[in-house]
Amino acid sequence: MPGEISAPVALAYGFLLVFARVGATFTFIPLPSTGDAAPQVKVILILAMTMALSPFWPVVSAEPPMPVFIGWIVAEAAFGLGIGLLVSLMSESLNLFGQITGLQAGYSLASTFNPATQADSTVLSTLASTAGSLLFVTLGLHRQVIRIFASSLESHPPGTLLMNAGWSEPLIHAVAGVFSTGLRLSLPVVALLMMADLTLAMFGRINSQLQLLSLSFPLKMLLALAVMTVLYTLLPTVYASQARVVFDLASKFARQ
Repeated sequence: MPGEISAPVALAYGFLLVFARVGATFTFIPLPSTGDAAPQVKVILILAMTMALSPFWPVVSAEPPMPVFIGWIVAEAAFGLGIGLLVSLMSESLNLFGQITGLQAGYSLASTFNPATQADSTVLSTLASTAGSLLFVTLGLHRQVIRIFASSLESHPPGTLLMNAGWSEPLIHAVAGVFSTGLRLSLPVVALLMMADLTLAMFGRINSQLQLLSLSFPLKMLLALAVMTVLYTLLPTVYASQARVVFDLASKFARQ
């Protein structure tokens, strides 16, 4: 009938497969303000990313059986979730940094609403995760995600994707890097707060009449804020170096 829009079935199959791969990835991608965004906005963003990858859509020569096509969709979604989870490790290391620092500095009782997780989080962890989301966009890492997808669609066209057992060991090392980066960032703050506790304990031992317990909490909070102000100037360098490792690993997964 006149006015109807028709599209080849092969093109529709290719679109759905790429849409599943891209959409699953954006479940974990640390973009700012996507946690509280409307579902329509997220769908439009995923559609725009899928359309940007239209030159790399696969061509399905024959109509596959529905169970086979569902299996392809599940494989594409699993691959997208893996890439998104790998990219989100960078922000998780900063979140761990904020959690450790806030616990030692006495900010564990001061919670605020975190728009990224839709839950109450400590103040310092919320600041750290927000800084990670802003650095993700500022450093142009969202463009790297598109390049990785373009490379994966060339090397692993939808419908031919197979999980590689060799991906497990590098992925475990990447997860371990979350803890090492978070601990290295928080160690200067923890060490300084420990020195402050030892100093106050020594003065209290010398003169038992000094009531230093009431001064310990505000002193530790001020020291933590001072050191974190210096550490936040180093976050772009640390985040960029960690992003280089993570995206090299993601590119390796996309090409293998």
